[in-house]
Amino acid sequence: MSRYGLMIDYDFCTGCHTCEVACQQEHDYPAGKCGIKLTKFEYETFEKLCIDYLPFPNDLCDLCKDRVAAGELPSCVKHCQAAVMKYGPVDELVKDLEERHKRVLFVPK
Repeated sequence: MSRYGLMIDYDFCTGCHTCEVACQQEHDYPAGKCGIKLTKFEYETFEKLCIDYLPFPNDLCDLCKDRVAAGELPSCVKHCQAAVMKYGPVDELVKDLEERHKRVLFVPK
């Protein structure tokens, strides 16, 4: 049986926080609590100032197991306005990691 995970291409994340809101509403979490947290990174290269946003799943993230069992995508993936999240078998997602340099893979316990 294949393990499933969440790949995030944060090069194109706009920082809209929709993933946080979708998670919070899906799980009926109180304000300030959700299974994914958007983090902003600011840094300078030799040529420019860069700002990246990284949606970071935490231990509350279960990849919406009830939604997935019903044949739906995790809520954060479905509602991501920039379409930077992909859910699927880890072995397939790993292949996609090599295509770009600003991708991360989350695999829950």
